[in-house]
Amino acid sequence: MARPVTLFTGQWADISFEALCKKARAFGYDGLELACWGDHFDVNKALDQRAYVKKKWDTLTRYGLECFAISNHLVGQAVCDNIDQRHKFILPAHVWGNGDPEGVRQRAAEEMKRTAQAARRFFDAAPAAVKKRLNRAVVNGFTGSSIWHLVYSFPPVLPRQIENGFSDFANQWNPILDVFDQYDVVFALEAHPTEIAFDLASAKMAVDALGGRKAFGFNFDPSHFVYQSVDYVQFIREFHDRIYHVHMKDAWVSPTPRRSGVFGGHLPFGHSERCWEFRSLGRGSVNFEQIIRALNEIQYQGPLSVEWEDQNMDREYGAIESAAFVKRLDFAPSSIVFDAQFHQK
Repeated sequence: MARPVTLFTGQWADISFEALCKKARAFGYDGLELACWGDHFDVNKALDQRAYVKKKWDTLTRYGLECFAISNHLVGQAVCDNIDQRHKFILPAHVWGNGDPEGVRQRAAEEMKRTAQAARRFFDAAPAAVKKRLNRAVVNGFTGSSIWHLVYSFPPVLPRQIENGFSDFANQWNPILDVFDQYDVVFALEAHPTEIAFDLASAKMAVDALGGRKAFGFNFDPSHFVYQSVDYVQFIREFHDRIYHVHMKDAWVSPTPRRSGVFGGHLPFGHSERCWEFRSLGRGSVNFEQIIRALNEIQYQGPLSVEWEDQNMDREYGAIESAAFVKRLDFAPSSIVFDAQFHQK
């Protein structure tokens, strides 16, 4: 059976949930990965209003859509970050509160615990057909990082600063993951610059910092690796038992030197002098053929979720072509040895 192709709703939060369901079906998607912002999925309403999750499933079903993950990137970012005024514009008002940094971090941690509870309630209410295909209940997101500002080691990083950052990550996230375990939900970090894990090396450090607990895994997204020159196919193989969800997202990397480098030169996305850009699927530098083959190797059967970003393309055009691209690209692994038939009479 083909893997379901879903659309991550985070970049579509300006559109109402029902209107987006209608569009997503027309675009060719099998389902949605619901962001916990806009009106797409509200953690507190899911827990406090008895009929909320049923209404969500009723709407999804009416448009022939499924759901296999919810995502709370924005709140997760605040759990370990060094909080500043930028966070005010991405966080719910009740998490931001008065903006006191430690208070923000604590409220973000509590909101992530509630997200695990809300995910369990949501997926427990799923239609039978979805439950049959649901390998696990997944919350995708970010972790934030207290040490991202140390990524370029000047002034020189002091002894144990990096280790202390991973200890802080473990101290903040282990109590959250205890709740994920309690409700049989997994957290899938989208390894990404500004997170505690942003490449293979830091991902291993993050897993080790948590003692290898299985509640923590990854939402694999190759677009954040390709411009760093990280081996994204090896990421799948190395963390084969922790690939809990997959984002299909492309990024273009210039084959020749540009006026800005990997750090972006303080140029906005879409600027002609950037050396890399997020692009609509199939129009960038990611080798998706090898990704599909690696996902088949590890027997990943979860959704392929399109996170669509391309600053210089109409998003509806891009969403339509990306759904078609993924469906055309995906294939099942062989169930035979191709030359085993030669001895047949």
